[in-house]
Amino acid sequence: MRHIAMQTWPRRKHFEVFSALDHPHSGLCANVDLTAFYPAVKQRGYSITVAIVYVLSRAANAIPEFRYRIRGGDVVEHEIVHPSTTIMAAEDLFSFCTFDYAEDFVLFAARAAEKIAYVQENPTLEDEPGQDDLLYMTAVPWVSFTSVMHAMHLDPADSVPRFAWGKFFEEDNFLKMPLSVHKHHALIDGIHMGRFYAEVQDYLHHPDSVLGGA
Repeated sequence: MRHIAMQTWPRRKHFEVFSALDHPHSGLCANVDLTAFYPAVKQRGYSITVAIVYVLSRAANAIPEFRYRIRGGDVVEHEIVHPSTTIMAAEDLFSFCTFDYAEDFVLFAARAAEKIAYVQENPTLEDEPGQDDLLYMTAVPWVSFTSVMHAMHLDPADSVPRFAWGKFFEEDNFLKMPLSVHKHHALIDGIHMGRFYAEVQDYLHHPDSVLGGA
């Protein structure tokens, strides 16, 4: 982790402007193409949820702005950020589940399977106090939504990015998925969101390079 030198940071003015807003968060929702990715995941016997969490985490870790976090009036950049997603438990309730990110998908998937099994037996809504090297994620597989709002703290403003994906659907012979991304505008702009979606789609178009050989 490194501390950003605020006095020389190119986006210092943007940080000051958006940090002063009552609601400094903004978001996008766009469809991504799963046509190549979904069958490749299923062929290998992996969970599609775990595979999506991995793709979003890999894309976020590849873009520095998604690893920035606000601490008081300062900004830090984490070397690695980890996904914290929702997992269905008993009685239609969910649990938080944090995975250690690993660039190797096979290792990531093995660790994730172990953690999911544990959390389903020991559900929790707690995170480590003060931990912000996270990426908050959730699946809403019952609805092909076009927008999402997230619960979050505004005072102080939460700077952890949030991701949500919805029900897959077919359109013009393509398999698509709605993907929503919310971020703190003092840290992340539209151009960074565009890079994130492009990174995600590139991974989805090239599953062999992401998941490894069949």
